[in-house]
Amino acid sequence: MGSKKRQPSAVQESYEGEINKNNTPKYDMEIHKEKINEDKGSFAPQAALQSLKPMERKKKRKVMDKERHRFEFEAKEPSKAKNTGENVSVPQMQLSSPLKSDLPGFHIDVFRNLASADSSVREAAAEKLVIELVEVQRAYEQLTDAKDEENSQLEAEKDDGLDGCAPSLRYAIRRLIRGVSSSRECARQGFSLGLAIVVEMIPAVKLVPVMKLIINLLEVSSAMKGLEARDCYLGCLFAYGSLARSHRLATEWISDKNTPVLKEFTSTVISLAQKKRYLHEPAVAIILDMLEKLPIEAIKNHVVVAPGVHEWLQKALETGNPDALFFALKLQERVSLGRETFGELLPHPFNAENFFSGENLQHLERCFKESTFCLPRLHSIWQVLVNMLIPEARSQIDVEMHCSIKNKKSRKCSSQEDIIKNIRCFCEVVIEGTLLQSSHDRKHLALNILQLLLPRLPTSCINSVLSHKLIYCLMDILSTKSSWLYNAAQLFMKELICWTNLENERCAAVIVSLQKYSNGRFDCITRTDTVKTLVQKFTTSQGSLHFVHNLMSLFVDEAAITDEPSDQSHTTDENSEMGSVEDKGSPGASGNTDHLKNWVIDCMPRVLKNLKAGVKLGISTQTEIQNFMEEKFKVQTEIVKFLAVQGLFSASLGTEVTSFELQEKFKWPKIASSSSLCKMCIEQLQLLLEDAQKEETGGSVNNLELNDLGSYFMCFLKTLCSIPSVSLFRTLSNEDKRAFNKLLAIESRLYQKERNVGPGLVANKLHAMRYLVIQLVLQILLYPDDFSEAALDFVACCKKVFPSTENSDSSEEEDAFDDNDMPELMDVLVETLLSILPRSSGRMCYVVEQVFRFFCSDITDYGLQRMLRVVKKDLKPLRHPVSSDGDDDDDDEDDDVLGIEDIDEMEEVKADEMSVGEEHKDDSKEMENGGETTSSNGDESDEAEVAGVECKENIHRSSRDEPCKIVKAVGDEDDDAKSEASDDSDGGMDDDAMFRLDAYHAQLLKERTGNDNAFSQLILFKLRVLSLLEIYVQKYPGKSHVLAIYSCLVQAYSKYHGVGGNEQLGQRINGILQKKIIKGKDYPKDEDIPLDTLEKLLDKSLKTASRSRVKDISSLAQASAFWLLKIVNSRNFSELQLSSITQIFEGLLVDYFNNRNCRLKSGFIKEIIRRQHWLGLKLFRFLLGKCATTKSEFRRIEAVDMVDCIIKSVIPSSKVARDKEAISKSSKLLKAHLPELCDLIQQLLTNFPGKQSRRAEVRRFCTRILQAVSILNLKKSFRKAMKPEGISLCELHLGNTFLSFQAL
Repeated sequence: MGSKKRQPSAVQESYEGEINKNNTPKYDMEIHKEKINEDKGSFAPQAALQSLKPMERKKKRKVMDKERHRFEFEAKEPSKAKNTGENVSVPQMQLSSPLKSDLPGFHIDVFRNLASADSSVREAAAEKLVIELVEVQRAYEQLTDAKDEENSQLEAEKDDGLDGCAPSLRYAIRRLIRGVSSSRECARQGFSLGLAIVVEMIPAVKLVPVMKLIINLLEVSSAMKGLEARDCYLGCLFAYGSLARSHRLATEWISDKNTPVLKEFTSTVISLAQKKRYLHEPAVAIILDMLEKLPIEAIKNHVVVAPGVHEWLQKALETGNPDALFFALKLQERVSLGRETFGELLPHPFNAENFFSGENLQHLERCFKESTFCLPRLHSIWQVLVNMLIPEARSQIDVEMHCSIKNKKSRKCSSQEDIIKNIRCFCEVVIEGTLLQSSHDRKHLALNILQLLLPRLPTSCINSVLSHKLIYCLMDILSTKSSWLYNAAQLFMKELICWTNLENERCAAVIVSLQKYSNGRFDCITRTDTVKTLVQKFTTSQGSLHFVHNLMSLFVDEAAITDEPSDQSHTTDENSEMGSVEDKGSPGASGNTDHLKNWVIDCMPRVLKNLKAGVKLGISTQTEIQNFMEEKFKVQTEIVKFLAVQGLFSASLGTEVTSFELQEKFKWPKIASSSSLCKMCIEQLQLLLEDAQKEETGGSVNNLELNDLGSYFMCFLKTLCSIPSVSLFRTLSNEDKRAFNKLLAIESRLYQKERNVGPGLVANKLHAMRYLVIQLVLQILLYPDDFSEAALDFVACCKKVFPSTENSDSSEEEDAFDDNDMPELMDVLVETLLSILPRSSGRMCYVVEQVFRFFCSDITDYGLQRMLRVVKKDLKPLRHPVSSDGDDDDDDEDDDVLGIEDIDEMEEVKADEMSVGEEHKDDSKEMENGGETTSSNGDESDEAEVAGVECKENIHRSSRDEPCKIVKAVGDEDDDAKSEASDDSDGGMDDDAMFRLDAYHAQLLKERTGNDNAFSQLILFKLRVLSLLEIYVQKYPGKSHVLAIYSCLVQAYSKYHGVGGNEQLGQRINGILQKKIIKGKDYPKDEDIPLDTLEKLLDKSLKTASRSRVKDISSLAQASAFWLLKIVNSRNFSELQLSSITQIFEGLLVDYFNNRNCRLKSGFIKEIIRRQHWLGLKLFRFLLGKCATTKSEFRRIEAVDMVDCIIKSVIPSSKVARDKEAISKSSKLLKAHLPELCDLIQQLLTNFPGKQSRRAEVRRFCTRILQAVSILNLKKSFRKAMKPEGISLCELHLGNTFLSFQAL
């Protein structure tokens, strides 16, 4: 219907376009307009139309417009203009008004440009329109007589009230009013702009007639539906908006203060707004536009008292009308009105405190809910409320500054407190109590409101905004990507993160709120990196320190967490797609705060990592680096104090303790922390101390006393231990207490010595040992009764290495080393370090490695052997035993450095099965206690090792227990069970027998689990010992101990492939062998290395290379052979001594040529000959013999290639061509073997190969010999040694190469 309704106007516009194209200067556009009006009046008199109903009148006008356009179109056709008489009336009507030729022209094409999508085109068209209409109206007003005559002729038929307006102006107004109802492009915007300017610039246009025209032309009848009715309603809105913005309403009131225009306009707009829901907000905006241009007196006397306004405001609460509330608030900003105007809609007296009170906000709850009609656009009411909550003039800095000044108790500070109070009440009542508990649309509205509030929000109010209900709602939405609100929640989180970019305080407050109400699992539940991203923003020391203090408060203050409700029903409605967060493992349901505290403890080291990443030390000056490290040290000390207080100590009286020595107050949670949290704090302390030691060792920091974190921690520990009301978190046993006190004393002693000595090796040793002492203190607290013995041994080593200058300080441990029967100091130190490694966390291994690094130069054979035995130890038998001459020498020893039995070396079975069960139960408990070393922070050093595994047995045990016969017992029991199962179901077993059988089966499973755990412990122990061996090899590659390490690692690597062991262990062993030993820059050169040892290792490597089917082992054996020959070559042995090496290779060659099972490649042997020339010369005669006696043609060619390599090394190069001695040696060698060479050439040419490639090899070999003979001037000797048959063969097969020998 809408398209049919506007069809005549479209035809009219097209016809007017034709007139504009074909018009000449003689015919004015105004004449055509007059002609159209006359035609229209001739077909349907105005009086007849007024007598009809509105709908019938529109239909009549539509028919008359069609007839008029048909006649006008026929009048414009040139062919019909000459032959027909119907269109004679058209030019006569154009000339019927001779006064029109005196008026200025008016171009109708401007209306077309008013609908353009380009705003500049619309503005230009509106400007052109009003200029032309002003000229037309001015000229029309000057012709008063013509004006009267025109009115008498035309406007008598159309009583539209626009008296005194030119016909063109009347047409323009009608056209503009009809145009605002058009949906074509931007017609509404352009025509409303034109109407506003015309009404404002031409005083002859009266408002009342225009308003009547709007009603008449845009009237909506009952027959209109859908888009047609909507276009008329929107056209009315745009038309009234044009009047409101034209300033004519204010001008009318100024000229006549009793004018009814204001009341009529307000009432009309209000009545229009009530017709459709989507008209409410724009209608209110139109009235507010009018109010901006009116003085207060006009508002009070006309707008407020307009018909319908009072009733509209009074019903707002009942109907939930947010537009009426919006109108009332904006009106209250201009005029202070009382309860008689607004009723219960606004509080009285009106102010921000009364409006944002909880009672008043609950009173307006329905209005807030109904504002969701505008979604996804936000209703204007919320911008007004945000402006009332936080005035735009008051910035965030003002809020924080005024509230922080305690001395100025002014009205400003109180007003800021009122703002914070209003925000809290608004969020509690409107956001949480009204919107979040309702539908998805209202949750969406709540997120949009908070986004609008964020830019002005003070940091102190973030806790009120990010409440537990909002956080639960966000987790509920973000946990499922298919949620309808997912994009809205993501946008809110993005805006929240942008809001935190301005200040560190904001970022810390947001993190605390998110983690507090999610129990530290916001990222886990929402599957995002929000908290992780926010934590990474603390890259300055000041921001990091502020964040650390917030984390401390969050850890200690549990009231806000435990008071929150556990149910999540308020965050979702019946239409929620994903359900509650409780169903997904919400932290609120359990009430357990350990997750949050775990996160707080785990987050502390990340703060320091982000602080390092925020400063580029490489481009900073030394002063900037020092300043940064001092600031970082402040952050480190705060973290250390927090972890020490919460992890090591507890308050016996209350939850707060004040230290007068430190002038600081310490606080604990009301509920005592669990043992797991205390252990986690200790592990994080170990991590911090390890990082501090790495930084000091790396040389990034000067060894300043100020930045010694270990010393600071020990002083802090001693101070807290001296406070009577503070005690350790657990009671120490006598042995642990004794070790604990001795460690504290020796640390002070080492610290004093370190301060007294200057930088150097001694200071580094002291520093490394002191940090190991500190780590042992934490290990004693972490694992009771496990490290006391090792700690006492290490204290004794410290006292022996750095004895006290005071005689009174001597102890039994120092005197014990003076006895000749006691082991060496380095042996005890190695034993102590080995006893610490299997039961320590990965963080402590670095400290042990540092101590070993500074003392490994004095390691003894016994100490090294103890370390190597750990690497060779295995709990599982080889699937394919590797046979070797020296493998089993060390394996058969009785000493057990690990304290872990093999599978076949378990304890002897007792007669009573219960006693066996009790022993295994105790063993399993020990293993479980040893597995609690893995920290939850995912440290990088622990990721490279098998986490959570420790060796619990005594490292000093040297005897093995008797073998266990449990396997046989198990087999007997199985046989009995099978025989009984073959009979009737239970075979007469009673209940007691069944229970005993079940208990026995459970015991077998425990034994299997224990064996697997022991194997994992062994792998971990081996990896840590390998790290120590790698340190030694890297630091002292030229010592003879490297050879022993090499031999042990090769055996371990072979066992690894034989038993199918741990892949990480195999890679680690292979890496040390290949990168650190074989391919190292240096190799053992000690004179005390016997040649027999090298011979055995070389023979073993060669045999392994020739027999091994494993590619990795074979390649390692070949590389080992090269490395061992390099060591042999560096020792300058005599020819007699090297004869044994030659015999080894001769045996290898015999095996290569005669045994088909040999897996050696000829390339390996040729590479040895290239690298070791002396060995090739020793094997020259042997290879010549093999070339002659080898039956296989393939092997013969391979032997020829080896001989060719030797000859190639004999031929002098251009660099040594002048070296007569070298030429003489080569000449003698070749001359001595010329008969064999000539016989070989004759044999090869006689049995010339049939394969082309092998022929080429033979020719190349012969050519090489002839070349050597020519260079060494041995042609005559060659002719004498070569038989005539051989010469004939050479001439036949070698061709031109042998020409020079024929002339002799």
